[in-house]
Amino acid sequence: MRERYGARDERSWQLRFHTQTAGVSLTAQQPEVNVARTAIEALAGVLGGTQSLHTNSLDEALALPSEKAARIALRTQQVIAHETNVAHVADPLGGSWLVESLTDELERQAEELFAHVAELGGGSMLEGCIHGIEENWFQGRIADSAYELERTFNSGERLVVGVNAFTEGNDEADLETLKITDADERRQRERLAAVRARRDAEQVDKALARLREDAADPSVNLMPALIDAARVYATVGEMMATLADVFGRYVEVPTL
Repeated sequence: MRERYGARDERSWQLRFHTQTAGVSLTAQQPEVNVARTAIEALAGVLGGTQSLHTNSLDEALALPSEKAARIALRTQQVIAHETNVAHVADPLGGSWLVESLTDELERQAEELFAHVAELGGGSMLEGCIHGIEENWFQGRIADSAYELERTFNSGERLVVGVNAFTEGNDEADLETLKITDADERRQRERLAAVRARRDAEQVDKALARLREDAADPSVNLMPALIDAARVYATVGEMMATLADVFGRYVEVPTL
């Protein structure tokens, strides 16, 4: 990498990144086992040097996280941080032949994809991305990957505890999940109405106008305008509607 892109200040090679455990790995069957899955994935993220971590809750394959499930997810992080000592080492897996080999293979496959996207755009990655979206290339690759993964589950080539192996106990359905009631929705609508009533409508209009203006210029970073809009209590829906006025709304084309 250094040889390809040239020597730079050492700090330019530092990568700060966020990690979230894999929601796709969670199962509705025997959901308590998801605690173990999340713990392993979270530990892998920490061993890989992540600076920020989100741990999924055990019930997310069934519903929005309950307070108890979210607390267990938090405690999982705290056990890793305070009981394992892995955070005391800068690079616990440094020098691992396996990790280096996997990283090299990941880089090789990524470079192949980057080269294809650049080719789609006639040498431009941006144009290639736009062309890939318009031609449904990205969705097609995602669909192919999902199909192949599902095939390995159905064939038994890939074992998933509680799904296609070790299914004893799947008839248990005693996990309490979060339920959103009509009263919950009513309270949320009342809170939203109260915020809209006390905010400065003129400031909201100005912030959304600036967001619309910035969105029309591809060279402008939208994050400052989004932050300013949030500070004057513009809602997520209002900000998204403003951006949709400029960019339109994406409609997914089914992949055959």
